[in-house]
Amino acid sequence: MTRKLSVRIKDSILLAASKGLGLNAVADTSGRRISMAEFGVRGSWRALQTTFAMSPPALKCLLQKRKPTPVELRELFESLGATYIKFGQFIASSPSIFPKEYVDEFQHCLDQTPSLPFSKIRRIVEQDLGQPISAVFAEFSETALASASIAQVHAAKLLSGEDVVVKVQKPGVQAILTTDMNAVYLLIRLFELIMPNTDKDAVAGLVEEMYQSMIDECDFFKEAENLRVFRKFLSDSGNDVVLAPKPYHSASGGKVLTMERFYGVALTNEVAMAKGAFDPASSLFNALNTWFASLTQCSFFHADLHSGNLLILADGRVGFIDFGMVGRIQPEAWQAIFSLFMAISEENYQLMAESMVSVGITRDKVDVESLTLDIQKLFEGLNALDPQKVLENRTGDGINSLLSELGEIARKYGIRFPRAFTMLLKQFLYFDRYMDLLAPGADIFRDDRVDFYLN
Repeated sequence: MTRKLSVRIKDSILLAASKGLGLNAVADTSGRRISMAEFGVRGSWRALQTTFAMSPPALKCLLQKRKPTPVELRELFESLGATYIKFGQFIASSPSIFPKEYVDEFQHCLDQTPSLPFSKIRRIVEQDLGQPISAVFAEFSETALASASIAQVHAAKLLSGEDVVVKVQKPGVQAILTTDMNAVYLLIRLFELIMPNTDKDAVAGLVEEMYQSMIDECDFFKEAENLRVFRKFLSDSGNDVVLAPKPYHSASGGKVLTMERFYGVALTNEVAMAKGAFDPASSLFNALNTWFASLTQCSFFHADLHSGNLLILADGRVGFIDFGMVGRIQPEAWQAIFSLFMAISEENYQLMAESMVSVGITRDKVDVESLTLDIQKLFEGLNALDPQKVLENRTGDGINSLLSELGEIARKYGIRFPRAFTMLLKQFLYFDRYMDLLAPGADIFRDDRVDFYLN
């Protein structure tokens, strides 16, 4: 039995590797192909470190023919550091895709890492810009404002006098991301191939999508272009209640992004909201309507609107910051997604089923009538909860719990929601929480202050 299992594991590894994320190469921000050999000692050491950390718990689960428990997986991810914590955050923000117990457990993951010493930051900035810091900046704070897995941010002042923030990419990020994400992909492929029925979850496909998203976050040229496009969208639509920072191209490069600095507070800072000379709810609805408008009027939407990326300025205007993660959807896809949310609000089970099939990706033909009955049973099992109360988050877990249950039903029918839908759900969940804090009792689908900009 043990020999058969070991052979099966070996075959699974070979198959998983042959379908991996691109173990031999990855593209840098200029589009040049970088061989894994160029990653050097850093990538090799990381691969070895990851193998040692993953092997005992993975072997234990394989021998017991079971999936890792939520706690086991979270503890493993935390021990492996930044990339895995980011993957944990992805799980935490995807209730329609992952089982509820994993979503709940990974709520504890935070993307906070120790900052690099200023000597290293100075070296990266000067190498990327091709000149001394003093030739570009009049001031450059040695203490980081924030430090995450991919980059850290410093306050600075340009020679021309503008206050700016400088986002500096940490060294070796792409090599570590590629090594880490290939390991995650391989582990998931093993479970999909060895454990029955896990292939329906298509988690390996999600890992590939997340890997691409994280590589995109390393492309500071692309982020600068995202800022330019979003600022043009605001200008063209006559929107003066929402801002996005101006990028300074002369002080930016592939690993350094210099942007206009906003002075504000997080949307969830209740103390600051109470002291402000503006209506916090109005600021929230301005942010929400701008985001809805971007779904159809901009070539992308901001896909990471946690409270740290929505700043309320002193005059009540809202600053959207950090455009490293964006999503794109086709107009017809947004119509189907909107129909799904409206169906939830109206408790229209047939429309919910049809919308889930329209939005999702599946290899099999879905029995819509059976899917409709399962959705109806879900709501009846929740004691016929009023959808408005669910959406207002007045019944415990609120929309997060509801979407988790719908995700379970979708998996039953082999439906996998595309990454853009996952990103949209994440932002809906954020706004649901913000409304509960700043506009309690408001209905995101029925409030007169909300405009969905469908046309």
